[in-house]
Amino acid sequence: MIGVGGCGMHAAARLLMNCGANVSGSDRSAFRGIGSLTEFGAKVHTSQAASNIADRIDLIVHSAAVPETNEELIAARASGSRVIKYAELLGELMRVRTGVAIAGTHGKSTTTALSAHLYRSAGLDPSYVIGANVPQFGGGSGVGMGEHFVVEACEFDRSFLHLRPKQAAILNIEADHLDSYEDIDEIIEAFGAFARNVAPDGLIVARYGDANVSAAVGVAEARVETFGFEPGATWRAANVELEDGHYSFDVTYEDQRLFRASLLVAGLHNVSNALAATALAWNAGGGCDALAEALRTFKGVDRRMSLVGQAGGVTVVDDYAHHPTEVRVSLAAVRDRYAPNRVVVVFQPHQHSRTRILMDDFAASFELADEVIIPDIYGSRDTELDIKRTGAQTLVARIRENGGCVRYIPRLSDIAAELTPELLPGDLVVTMGAGDIWKLADELAERVCGAR
Repeated sequence: MIGVGGCGMHAAARLLMNCGANVSGSDRSAFRGIGSLTEFGAKVHTSQAASNIADRIDLIVHSAAVPETNEELIAARASGSRVIKYAELLGELMRVRTGVAIAGTHGKSTTTALSAHLYRSAGLDPSYVIGANVPQFGGGSGVGMGEHFVVEACEFDRSFLHLRPKQAAILNIEADHLDSYEDIDEIIEAFGAFARNVAPDGLIVARYGDANVSAAVGVAEARVETFGFEPGATWRAANVELEDGHYSFDVTYEDQRLFRASLLVAGLHNVSNALAATALAWNAGGGCDALAEALRTFKGVDRRMSLVGQAGGVTVVDDYAHHPTEVRVSLAAVRDRYAPNRVVVVFQPHQHSRTRILMDDFAASFELADEVIIPDIYGSRDTELDIKRTGAQTLVARIRENGGCVRYIPRLSDIAAELTPELLPGDLVVTMGAGDIWKLADELAERVCGAR
């Protein structure tokens, strides 16, 4: 498995080992979760080289993020072994089960994990692969004896078109992954192709009131049910209340109340995610009592508003948000959850190209932050031209023009040293990004707890 450090690849490796396969893999460097693979017997290389490709490999799987110029991938193709992408592997695994695929620009990992939790709690015993670590599950994958296979369906590189699910959810559609797509119209077209892949006798659960989602599911042959907060949605959250940072709400189906739900995970956006997961699990045969209990006990996904440390009135939270919409909803959620005096955000931009294309939206996305700190951009799949065209200082200037209090500190290690002495009781520090910003969250938590 080339690029095994990626969340989805890592989870698939665990699933394959649980099924009895001998697995080896590589990534460019050491990664979070490597221990869970080696513990289970995987041989993992923390560098990529042609010499990692041994004789007698039955199947070589590579992440969509691995470029064709990667020497290990070149050696794999020359070896005579079968070589496929990660998404193709998921598609093959799905063929022998009843597939359940969760797609959308935002919220996929949480909704996939929540769906797996609901299916398990309802006694359906699914297999699942989630593109993130789920501490409650002991990882991001699992093998069940039931018929369902629940997976996160990623639109990057049109990967989700390898899937042929019986059930699917489309949570939202926005402009992202514009290194793979020309514009939003191409993205909607790809989601439409994904919707057409859902079995004609299957089900699509789609976000109500999202014009892009409506356009995508309009070409589907499967039955479509909608979810949302607005009257007219098939599945609706009614009588929504916030108490002590947590939301509770009535789950209604075609205007009939099914049960009262409450969530441990923070944020109004997670009410929406919970509706989508509930709709899927209920249609698969889950009973209302089991679903209500599962919603109440779901503890969330790693790096989604994860509490890293608290001491002396200072709270450190880590979040995966790397798109302007995600930044906004995550900041709203942590304010709901912790009611802090001050919110300090350390945002590590992910990809020079994404930062440049979504610059205006990023500059306006930090309104709920009292202070923003920006380190250098975490490069991923960027060309040399991308890197030259946009740097972190450009984003800093645009946030400042937008009225934000912001500073540029290039290195994560310098941020920890500079920020820690400034923190006061009642402060909330949120580290955000899809790169290695989690390392800073860990260091800040250690420093905060050590100093207090």
